[in-house]
Amino acid sequence: MVGLKIALRRVQDIYAGNADRPLRGYVVVLGTYLSLATLLAAGGRAFGVRLPERFGVGDTVLLSVATHKASRLLSKDAVTSPLRAPFARYEEPAGMAELNESVRGHGAQHALGEMLTCPFCLSVWTATALGTGFVTAPRATRLVSTVLTAVAASDMLQLGYDGGKQLLERTARQAKDD
Repeated sequence: MVGLKIALRRVQDIYAGNADRPLRGYVVVLGTYLSLATLLAAGGRAFGVRLPERFGVGDTVLLSVATHKASRLLSKDAVTSPLRAPFARYEEPAGMAELNESVRGHGAQHALGEMLTCPFCLSVWTATALGTGFVTAPRATRLVSTVLTAVAASDMLQLGYDGGKQLLERTARQAKDD
């Protein structure tokens, strides 16, 4: 066992170099994900849940947009910052109702902080949860996914509206200056 610990420490040191990379924390996060995925699969099998032959294009698009929006809401939104607070530190506003945060702590705390503040990292967990929902509770999951998709579409419209307003104001200023 001591030899294994030494070998693992050597791998950690070679991988990280001078950086502080929480490989053990990542193992905890990965292990948790794999355990939950296994539990979901076993639970589905025990309850006789059957996987669909395939997901349709509409469900795939709905799942994709909902995953994107949910991941951004959870990882960047000011209102969800209490969920990230044990693992991150507020830095500054990031514009358009989002925050920049820095990860804090060591080991599993740091690894969880990286996952919770990164919409790309969180999307794997979000897609897994929504994908499981599409199989086990399709009606409720489609409702939640449709709402998230509507919020994402609203965001795009808000950005377009603001961009159009800024363009008009800039054009008016230029016309006045000329």
